[in-house]
Amino acid sequence: MNTSKMTVGRLGEDEACRKLGELGHTIVERNWRCGHLEVDIISIDHEGIHFVEVKSRVAPVSAEPEENVTALKQRRIVAAANGYLHSCKMKNFMAMDVFFDVISVIFEGERTEVTYFPQAYMPIYT
Repeated sequence: MNTSKMTVGRLGEDEACRKLGELGHTIVERNWRCGHLEVDIISIDHEGIHFVEVKSRVAPVSAEPEENVTALKQRRIVAAANGYLHSCKMKNFMAMDVFFDVISVIFEGERTEVTYFPQAYMPIYT
């Protein structure tokens, strides 16, 4: 497996999309950008719209990938989500519940571990 950061990230997002699909999500966007902000995956399911951050690593890992979704990263994802929800094409999603999820993907040889953290954090507005 090519272990360049970009390759690992792309493969991790592919695995995350597969996991979300198994859970009944429809992928709406991947790598959606709003200026310098980005959301890895935007999906919808029967509960609402999900903004998903994917953290991918190749074993061995020194810390769990989901631990790298810091408060600063959360604020950036929330800002991007606000941009997405207020964009013209997304007006029909404005009435949906909004969730911020994290998916951890760890590649270890032929084995891939995908862990989904639904509602991993709630935005705090001050």
